[in-house]
Amino acid sequence: MGKIIAVVNQKGGVGKTTTSINLAASLGILKKKTLLVDLDPQGNATTGVGMERGDIKNSIYEVLIKKCEIENSIIKTKSKNLWLIPAYLNLAGVDMELVELEREYREKNEPFSRVNRLKEEISKIKDNYDFIIIDCPPSLGILTTNALAASDSVLIPVQCEYFALEGIMQLINTIMLAQKKVNPNLDIEGVLLTMLTANTNLGLEVIESIRSFFKERVYDTIIPRLIRLAEAPSHGKPILEYEPRSRGTLAYLNLAKEVIERNGTKEESTR
Repeated sequence: MGKIIAVVNQKGGVGKTTTSINLAASLGILKKKTLLVDLDPQGNATTGVGMERGDIKNSIYEVLIKKCEIENSIIKTKSKNLWLIPAYLNLAGVDMELVELEREYREKNEPFSRVNRLKEEISKIKDNYDFIIIDCPPSLGILTTNALAASDSVLIPVQCEYFALEGIMQLINTIMLAQKKVNPNLDIEGVLLTMLTANTNLGLEVIESIRSFFKERVYDTIIPRLIRLAEAPSHGKPILEYEPRSRGTLAYLNLAKEVIERNGTKEESTR
């Protein structure tokens, strides 16, 4: 039974897609069969693991609007134990299409829920993976709602900056609403501190405030602000392939180990 984790923050630029790509790839390196679901119309997670538009026959868009089976959208990446359901710009208009589909099904007296489309589809392949990581768009619209409905838990990246907690309460309220309306079992997987600039008092103050707020939910691992981490996606590679000896590689491997341990299993040796 795969663990489904949505990587969510409605604020852009907090390392959400970087975390989705590198956590998924690190879980794969630690011998966990992992599926990365790109649910962001920008498709950055898709290109960030080396997929080009020409490689894609079916995407999450076709899956959500029932134009293809989810099994036919899954692509094996070049990374070890890592598969992908890709996304590209046509996903941006899916909310209106889902509204129209819901209306059509209602007229036929057939069941259809636009907020549970992803859940319905992922349930078909969930048992095939150890972890399913969903990269959500930087908004709290229908796509993120689908992710919250489909997931077991959410991982929240929080940037180590002055306004770090700004918007977090809105996100927490959204998660609580999702628990009430669509997914009573939804939990907070963890809070990840990202983009830490070394040796700054501000960064340390932010870490302290976030840890006092979220307590044991905060991961021990902190992701540093590194040029290499920012560069890697443009080369279509996770950091552990782009720069294996980078501090970013070590950080995301440590995060993956924490995720595995929190879910009751130990990582396997990479040797």
